[in-house]
Amino acid sequence: MSRPPTLRPAVPPVPPRHGLWRATPPAIFPPILGLFALGLAWRRAAAVLPEPMAGLGEAILGATALLWAFAAVAYLAKAARRPGAVTDDLAVLPGRAGIAAAVLGFYVLAAALAPYAPAPARVLLAAGLAVQAAMALWRAAAILRGPAEARTVSPELHLIFSGVVVAALAAVPAGWPGLARAFLWPALAVAAAIWAASLVQFARRIPPAPLRPLLAIHIAPAAVAGMVAADLGQPGAAAVLVGLASALALALAAAGRWLTAAGFSPFFGAFTFPLGALAGALLTQGWAVPGLLVLAAATVATPVIAARVLRGWADRTLAARSNAGVA
Repeated sequence: MSRPPTLRPAVPPVPPRHGLWRATPPAIFPPILGLFALGLAWRRAAAVLPEPMAGLGEAILGATALLWAFAAVAYLAKAARRPGAVTDDLAVLPGRAGIAAAVLGFYVLAAALAPYAPAPARVLLAAGLAVQAAMALWRAAAILRGPAEARTVSPELHLIFSGVVVAALAAVPAGWPGLARAFLWPALAVAAAIWAASLVQFARRIPPAPLRPLLAIHIAPAAVAGMVAADLGQPGAAAVLVGLASALALALAAAGRWLTAAGFSPFFGAFTFPLGALAGALLTQGWAVPGLLVLAAATVATPVIAARVLRGWADRTLAARSNAGVA
């Protein structure tokens, strides 16, 4: 009598990886950066607003600093579990833009802190410069080594390569005006190259609807540089730069329906920082009426966009929608 076949136990399926912050999506950082810009714009608006409203900017900055710190800890926890998750994030556009926005968070946090604690602000500024330098070198190497079809110009390159203009914005109140002068014009030269390449690329190929909100990032370098030039006592350059940022913003506003044709997505976070930066730049120039109008728009839009994006983080849908790496 033959023996019955031995039945091997079924191999259980690999359980999904659950755990605290294993899938923290970098897409949470652009709207947080936008909240910082909103707070800095309200700080500049204090010069033209009644006294009871003067502290609103500081309240926004304080709350956003805590939010950024929490998000940074959550992302670092993911990176500590599996460093390759960061490489996965850098391989996709939402991840690169989000990580670059997280790095710029060092600078805007330094700008927020500088009036109260210049020394810690300088530490944050130096840390951000070190991380951004590493990211810029990595991205430049990836572009040079990658295939020709992968060398498209995307607005997120502003965050990676010309984002040091945000460091210049923080350097002035932190007591390093020489550093701000050293960064201002090289950052603008890089931004101009990205603008030119983007214009040539746009003439050849219209960006797909889901990526169009990223075009708003083109406003940010000119707006931030305008504030830096004004802070450094260069009013002529500041007026030209803020005028350029305003022209870009008007052109994009006229194409608003086209920009948002794909509906709400995590890429809507790209609207927030440029909007706050433009409001701050207009107010810095003393153009109070347009500045306050843009500030009002930013005050309504930025928290709404941030809340919707962060809700996606809370309900665990944002990671999948933004192709975030998982630890």
